[in-house]
Amino acid sequence: MRKKFLLAIAVLFLPEFLLTPAEAADISGAAKIRDGDQIQIGASRIRLGGIDAPSSDQLCLNTQGERWTCGIAARDELLHHTENKNWTCHSERTDRRGRIVARCEVDGEDIQKWLVKSGWALAYTRFSHDYDADEKAAREAKAGMWQGAFIAPWDWRIRNKKTAILGATKPPPNAHAILMASASGPVAPSPDCTIKGNVNSAGECIYHTKQSRWYAQIKMQISKGTRWFCSVEDAEAAGCRETKR
Repeated sequence: MRKKFLLAIAVLFLPEFLLTPAEAADISGAAKIRDGDQIQIGASRIRLGGIDAPSSDQLCLNTQGERWTCGIAARDELLHHTENKNWTCHSERTDRRGRIVARCEVDGEDIQKWLVKSGWALAYTRFSHDYDADEKAAREAKAGMWQGAFIAPWDWRIRNKKTAILGATKPPPNAHAILMASASGPVAPSPDCTIKGNVNSAGECIYHTKQSRWYAQIKMQISKGTRWFCSVEDAEAAGCRETKR
């Protein structure tokens, strides 16, 4: 009886990141790029392990102290670098959001290494030190995000006024206010990202282009769940549908 009890307790507290044999198999094929460190192959949602890239609504500063959408840039650079190439991902575990955490190769190239060395992601030292040298190389070369100023992606998600600023450029006095803001704020993050997304009373995400009837009336407020998109494809990938008027 005691053994059964202990076994039940052990099962109850098994780490949620353990993989089933099916999940542990390699996943190969063409990938949809969701973010700088998130992809989808078929029905499998994959988080690139050992690194952390800025989310699509994260902002950085360039060498002139101007804000730019580094999260979108990281995603787009990954998209362009891997376009029409085959992915092979080696599953390691699942995370709390149900994504498979994996190390991935694209036509034989360690894609996490490329992202970190190119300055589009950081070594996620909380979980791995495999890419520390690549981050050092990117920092010295002022590559990607390192050209200006930014907040580490893990800090940005829980940012506050004391959050450290990284990068090669001496940040301007208002850097914290700029870097803690989101591309989901009241001002479009760039001239190329002007599609508005909001949540209606039924809980649906609706997107509005400049040609939409109610575009000007949509007020962009983070507290209301609004966000900017750079393309219709981005909006639909986030689960939004086009307004019916």
